[in-house]
Amino acid sequence: MLGQLPEITDKNVLVGLAHCDDAGVYKITDDIAVVLTADFFTPIVDDPYFFGAIAAANALSDIWAMGGRPVAALNLASFPGDAEFRPSLKEIIRGGIDKMAEAGVAIIGGHTIKDKEPKFGYAVLGLIHPDKILDNAKAQPGDALILTKPLGTGVISTAIRAGVASEASVEEITSAMAALNRRAGEIMLEVGISTATDITGFGFIGHLLEVLNASNVLARLHAGRVPYFTDALDFARQDKVPGGTRANFQTFSRHVSYADGVPDAQKMLLNDAQTSGGLLIFVPEGKKGQLVSSLEAADLLAAHIGDIVEGPFEEGKRISVEP
Repeated sequence: MLGQLPEITDKNVLVGLAHCDDAGVYKITDDIAVVLTADFFTPIVDDPYFFGAIAAANALSDIWAMGGRPVAALNLASFPGDAEFRPSLKEIIRGGIDKMAEAGVAIIGGHTIKDKEPKFGYAVLGLIHPDKILDNAKAQPGDALILTKPLGTGVISTAIRAGVASEASVEEITSAMAALNRRAGEIMLEVGISTATDITGFGFIGHLLEVLNASNVLARLHAGRVPYFTDALDFARQDKVPGGTRANFQTFSRHVSYADGVPDAQKMLLNDAQTSGGLLIFVPEGKKGQLVSSLEAADLLAAHIGDIVEGPFEEGKRISVEP
């Protein structure tokens, strides 16, 4: 569908559609560019306050993944017109307000429409120096891949809808999805990295592929090192898998070589459609130790799950997944 959009000819567009980046970047002056993104979705949890908080954290993440600093946001909301829904909408908006305040971002307006199913999110504007953009084309052979949140929110959300997820599982993913990627984004800039992306709807494999294609590099992953949320593997084994995750697996598998020892449940979770996932950071090997120790000192996950390699792999494959 995006192929219908016209070719970008404005020389001030520094990052557009070409490499499937997390956000667009537009140059204002030699020292200032704006980072632009928008994201909204249907409820991912039952609690309206946390739905709003998660929607805010998710939208903000794109800015940090590009190396930017979010400064302003607009509400985007669709909701039923029934009066009985209004208290829930107030809680959704309150959750978003609190999370934006935590990020130091001003909400300066927005737009709402009536709809049968509630949807909520934000358009976010950030600032960045034109020479410091972490776009998808900057990964380098030798980079270590560091992941800052576990995988499995899509599978567990499906289990929640089926009524089989434990209260502990619900609390675990709700807390993780509502957690900002702000500090992780700050730390990676302090250390100095090649690039980064955040893990959302296209799953870990899909978002990794966007960077590999843009940078023309390959990756070797170790499935056993990948962190998963509690119960996520069990639910995947029980086939509690959302349609988006299945679509990701079918779409991206032609680019992936899975070793015989990688279980099917892990393959599915590597493609699991995430909401407000962590950052995937591409860091030069010489800076990996500093990045990991700094993230861990901030009480953040810093899982070294693979590396950018020279290859060669089987023709058409950009990712090799080992047990």
